[in-house]
Amino acid sequence: MTIRNLDYLFKPKSVAVIGASNRDGSLGAVLTRNLVQGGLDGPVMPVNPKYAHVQSIAAYADITSLPVAPDLAVIATPPATVPQLIADLGARGTRAAIVISAGFSGNPEAAGLKQAMLDSARPHLLRIVGPNCLGVMAPPAGLNASFSHLPPLSGNIAFVTHSGAIVTSIIDWATGRGIGFSHIVSLGDMSDVDFGDMLDYLASDEGTDAILLYVEAVTHPRKFMSAARAAARSKPVIVIKSGRFSESAKAAASHTGALAGADEVYDAAFRRAGMLRVFQLEELFDAAETLSKAGLPERDRLTILTNGGGMGVIATDTLMATGGHLAELPESVIAALDKVLPPTWSRSNPVDIIGDAPGTRYADALRILLEDGDQDALLILNSPTAVASATDAATAVIDTLHGRQGQTVLTSWIGGESTRPAREMFSVHNVPTYETPSQAVAAFMHLVTYRRNQENLMETPPAAPAEIDPDIGRARQLIATALSEKRSWMTAIEAKQMLAAYGLPVAATLAAETPEDAAEAALEIDAPVALKILSADITHKTDVGGVILGLDGAEAVRAAATAMLEQVRKARPDARIDGFMIEEMIRRPGAYELIAGMSTDKQFGPVILFGQGGTSVEITKDKALGLPPLNLHLANDMIEQTRVWNLLKGFRGLPPVDLEAVAMTLIRISRMIVDFPQILEIDINPLLADSQGVIALDARIRVEPTTISGEDRLAIRPYPAELEETIERQGDSPLLLRPIVPEDEPSLQKAFAGLT
Repeated sequence: MTIRNLDYLFKPKSVAVIGASNRDGSLGAVLTRNLVQGGLDGPVMPVNPKYAHVQSIAAYADITSLPVAPDLAVIATPPATVPQLIADLGARGTRAAIVISAGFSGNPEAAGLKQAMLDSARPHLLRIVGPNCLGVMAPPAGLNASFSHLPPLSGNIAFVTHSGAIVTSIIDWATGRGIGFSHIVSLGDMSDVDFGDMLDYLASDEGTDAILLYVEAVTHPRKFMSAARAAARSKPVIVIKSGRFSESAKAAASHTGALAGADEVYDAAFRRAGMLRVFQLEELFDAAETLSKAGLPERDRLTILTNGGGMGVIATDTLMATGGHLAELPESVIAALDKVLPPTWSRSNPVDIIGDAPGTRYADALRILLEDGDQDALLILNSPTAVASATDAATAVIDTLHGRQGQTVLTSWIGGESTRPAREMFSVHNVPTYETPSQAVAAFMHLVTYRRNQENLMETPPAAPAEIDPDIGRARQLIATALSEKRSWMTAIEAKQMLAAYGLPVAATLAAETPEDAAEAALEIDAPVALKILSADITHKTDVGGVILGLDGAEAVRAAATAMLEQVRKARPDARIDGFMIEEMIRRPGAYELIAGMSTDKQFGPVILFGQGGTSVEITKDKALGLPPLNLHLANDMIEQTRVWNLLKGFRGLPPVDLEAVAMTLIRISRMIVDFPQILEIDINPLLADSQGVIALDARIRVEPTTISGEDRLAIRPYPAELEETIERQGDSPLLLRPIVPEDEPSLQKAFAGLT
């Protein structure tokens, strides 16, 4: 990853337009016009042998004829001409090019042209944006090297996108709202400059206060994650990812593989990188404004102050639907509000101060909530009425907030022209304001999510946490046995032994080849048992009658095994039957069935999964994903993202689950996949959890030979164990005393250098 020569791309002193034209409506004509009208402080040099002048500017027949070597070249010629043009530009001293031309993908010949273009650029360290892009704009530098229909306003937001069509739509939308940009970059096919390079460059750009991304795909995941984590330490990075519902895991061989969809993996990557993900284009700018004006709340408890009960209900519904919580009003606050509000006020949250509320009533209630309320943020709503001034209410709120720091306050003055002056007042005084209560609540939840992601960003787990002491020799032997027998799946017994080698409790399990052997195994266990078919070809045993629970005694086991063998052979005549597993029945009344495991994403590598387990796991889809390596903080964050977490904390008289044991299960999985890159998939379902701890009842592990190391396949490079000794936890923020950062992580070197 490098930002070498990107200054020539965004701050050129001279630009050549290769393929410039006088033909109305042509790409070359639009590019030339936009560059000339952009206000660049330097020459724009058209290159086209057909013309002596292009748009009244002297044109040049070829690159060698140019009077000076251009810092930047914009190329809009047929794709077959581009590799030689890049070579000629590099020889002249050009250090950046924007290739507008398409036709560099889709077939082997086109791919060959792309590689030839890159080969031409490499000796000269010439950077390329594109091909197949709309171009690059840097309004503060007077650069409009694009064929956009409209020039963007100058501002402090950077927007980087795959799609050129998205660029033109965003410029049109933003111009009408007075939103300006420091950079707009259409990356196109990302042959060279990609999201990682742009994040690295923009992270240190003083004119950029926030970075907005429109992502269709990430081409270099580790590079992207390194750059994103560095950028998100210094300024908000807000991302929208398209293609959320594309099919994935069509042939998943386990519950974990079926649940870990591609979009959820992207979501986990964005969270781990400290970015904020949104889902609508307008949210990009709303979120950027919110993060620039509002403080980050500690948690998700919101107090709503409103003059209209209906609007308070709408805000509450949105809050509940998005995972937030209403703050509880302390009795002392209710008593204080009783003294300043009408007897008919709601006496609960939302605090409804009645429709005739003047500005003084807003001020009195707000002052009490700010000083004594037990909330993480306040949302103030106003519905226009004929008996009270919306502008006076806004003035009272602004005056009450003046000089107060440390509380997150958002507003929504609902209405059209009559409430516009109030919203403008809030904007002038940097008080976040929104047109609807739902938008305001969404903004609050953006703040909550962003804070959580920022906390996760600062976690630096080592590859080999000291609290886990696995039996590496035993684990290596188990994997070697499976690979030597050319099996992609370990047997269920091997999988359990693998978990046990990493300290995870498992149910006692024996193998048997025949029904008679199964009966003998039941005698050895001497307790009620579960009988399961043993076959590497059968993923879901219950679907074919391959699981019978609660068998007591050898004869019961023998009879059940005989019947099971007949049933399974009918259901799956193609499956190889290796025998039976006899497991001790674990009696844990009140225990919850969970799932834990990992799968391998084709882009981000290993991904860890946690959620509600059992046979209906694909239906409930209550899950969370995380990128390894993990520590307790990151593991607990994964657990808290699920719905089942509300049960695990203790429910209806049941004691809370041993949450540390659950979290340590995820950390053990994290350590296992770092130690053994041969592991492609782990599926532990069910994982029983209660106040006594956890125990794995069933497990599957898929392996394949590999030459890559465990750490090298991770999207996030783990830190050496000795780095933990250099980090002192101080509240939510780490103090780095002696940074140790791998030399091939320039983004992290830069980020750590800025920490104090």
